[in-house]
Amino acid sequence: MPGKEGEIMPIKWSALKVSEAMDKVELQLSYTQPFINEAVAIIQEARRIPNLAGYMDGRLAHVQWDITEKFNRIHTGIEAVRKAIPEGAVEEERNSLKRGTTQSLI
Repeated sequence: MPGKEGEIMPIKWSALKVSEAMDKVELQLSYTQPFINEAVAIIQEARRIPNLAGYMDGRLAHVQWDITEKFNRIHTGIEAVRKAIPEGAVEEERNSLKRGTTQSLI
């Protein structure tokens, strides 16, 4: 049931808690980024081993792609979660908490 123009439709779950959870996930991922970069660098080094068989280079390239792509997909997933939060819901919930009111459960 649509609300008035500019009105945020109430939700039954905490948009703020979902947003904060994504903040925490992003923080944890930021800690892992140096390890991901190091793993990719090691694979790149391995791919430069003299006389490396083509089939081995292909497999190493696939592992490198997997690491990079899957890490990027996690970030894409987090962004999708953020975009699914109704616009303005996080701010409205923060404002409600500051005013000491509770979130609508309807």
